[in-house]
Amino acid sequence: MSKYPNRGRQGMPGKVIHRLPTSYAHDPQTGKLAVYDEAAGGTWSRPQVFPSGGDGLVSTADDYTAFQRMLLNKGACDGGRILPRASVELMTTDHLTPERRLGKDAFFGSAGGAGFGTRDGFGMAVRARRRDLPSVGRFGWDGGLGPSAYADPAQGLTGVPLTQAAMDSPDCLHLAQDFRATAYRSIDD
Repeated sequence: MSKYPNRGRQGMPGKVIHRLPTSYAHDPQTGKLAVYDEAAGGTWSRPQVFPSGGDGLVSTADDYTAFQRMLLNKGACDGGRILPRASVELMTTDHLTPERRLGKDAFFGSAGGAGFGTRDGFGMAVRARRRDLPSVGRFGWDGGLGPSAYADPAQGLTGVPLTQAAMDSPDCLHLAQDFRATAYRSIDD
């Protein structure tokens, strides 16, 4: 049982909305950060009429980290099983056919999405080749409004950088890369 009463639903009740940060995005005209969505009274302050599993999920750093650790542990968490091992393996395995890879690479470039060398699992981006510090097989997802989460089974590492600025500029992408680089450099073998 989560200590957060709204876990698993979209929208935050008024008594905890103060914990949700305002979201920012770069103004296309000026390039400066501007308010995208206020927390209080904003889009995610109330349940959505048509909830989407692909965006607007609201959680906490503790719960997101626990979720990533559960995936890293093949579905087990705190001595119990949350998901079957086979389900986690399906989620974190590249499922693109060679033909679909060509289509994705034509759209995103030969490195895969955002230049990080990723392929698609079921709901996860999966590292398909090593270009820098993250290991092949690292999986996770970057959210459009800044939050990110990943797990690297080869290193036993999870990371959950939570920002509140849209990933709509090179600076935001560099921030995510810098976080990952710092986390990997801290590994003491």
